[in-house]
Amino acid sequence: MDEKQKKVLNRLEAMCSRREYCRKDICEKALKALDGDARAAQEILDSLAGNRFVDDGRYAGAFAREKAQLDGWGPHKIRHALRAKGIEPSLIEEAIGTVDIQESAQKLDKLLQAKARSLEGDPQRKLKLIKFALSRGYDYDQVRDHISLY
Repeated sequence: MDEKQKKVLNRLEAMCSRREYCRKDICEKALKALDGDARAAQEILDSLAGNRFVDDGRYAGAFAREKAQLDGWGPHKIRHALRAKGIEPSLIEEAIGTVDIQESAQKLDKLLQAKARSLEGDPQRKLKLIKFALSRGYDYDQVRDHISLY
């Protein structure tokens, strides 16, 4: 590794020690820092993965839990976002499995309650609530069960 690669590697190691990144994100950052040198970027990525600074499984799990707990995303939306990040399907399903189903249902209830308050008196209230919950990535069957309360 030349001096520029070592400098980029050290900067990326520091970034990865502060928060999780997936391989695709780190590869893009390395390519940009190395002016498009794909071979050098791959070398840096291999070093980061070898030293466990970058782990797509760990990233996927953290991403799924964060989006489900904090943002109220359902499994479909999480799956789609992880697929866009280039995460392997088996790792995606593992990550979705780490999300607490009870907590997810409670989050859906809170989201629907807040949205229902904003739709008071709307004749299409149930339809709009269903569309809202589906856009958040929840299953229709799960949404239907929760909508019956409103």
